[in-house]
Amino acid sequence: MEAGVACKLNYPTWIESERFGRNSTGSLRFGRIAKQEHKARLVVSAHFPVLTSSNRFRSVSFEVSCSSSKNFSASTIETGSVHAPYDEALVLKNKSLEVEPYLNGHSIYLVGLMGSGKTTVGKILSNVLSYSFCDSDALIEQEVNGMSVAEIFKLHGERFFRKKETEVLQRLSSKKQLVVSTGGGAVVWDVNWDYMQKKGVVVWLDVPLEALAQRIAAVGTHSRPLLHYEHGDPYTKALKRLSYLLELRGKNYAKANARVSLEEIAGKLGYRDVSDLTPTEIAIEALQQIEGYLKEEGGMVIAGL
Repeated sequence: MEAGVACKLNYPTWIESERFGRNSTGSLRFGRIAKQEHKARLVVSAHFPVLTSSNRFRSVSFEVSCSSSKNFSASTIETGSVHAPYDEALVLKNKSLEVEPYLNGHSIYLVGLMGSGKTTVGKILSNVLSYSFCDSDALIEQEVNGMSVAEIFKLHGERFFRKKETEVLQRLSSKKQLVVSTGGGAVVWDVNWDYMQKKGVVVWLDVPLEALAQRIAAVGTHSRPLLHYEHGDPYTKALKRLSYLLELRGKNYAKANARVSLEEIAGKLGYRDVSDLTPTEIAIEALQQIEGYLKEEGGMVIAGL
């Protein structure tokens, strides 16, 4: 993912050459160019390439030129690289600025299995886009006298919950500039797609089942009513049910306008495990995928551009 940011730095400073060599935190090694009692003027010229999110640290190429107070001509001592911190927030902001003209104020609906991070990523997206954030499950709970989703399932059944979910999505579809975290089963009813895609972009957060099961097991399964049908330890229980749900809903998730695969992101960034990804990196990829979709002819029509 390119952030579209480039920077050049020319930083002249007076540094003792040997001290600079000893204290350098980068990979560059300086040869001895002056006697201990002399100081050399080091002009450091660094070129920062376009930022990408391939690592949390970047190798920055640069060369060091030297000129002294003895009227020596300036010369290049050595070239090398140092590691510069990767500013996730900057990359995220720049990508949001690129996407905004295409998004044109239309809402974003995040779909995916339970535990896929829809709320966490949704709040990051809403903040950087200056959108309002809505959690459809939380809105349903408010409507049913503050009952939790688990309690609603237990007392009223799943069909009652799904009807409430559709009512909430219908109301939200008339608004703009929202990031909506939907329930894991919102994709099952076709009418919900009509509301979400009316003037919105649907993004699927596709997380490997093993990673989802680990997340859910770590926080407990008590708030996940659909997991009550399984037996075993929390991880096994979660994995079994998630596998069943993905088989049931997989084709529905695939209807999303944009897909954010955590496995693909981890592969691009060189991470061994999707758990190494930060929510911000996932949000950046979501914006990238939204932009790609909206630039296509079909996406532009839906966005009203």
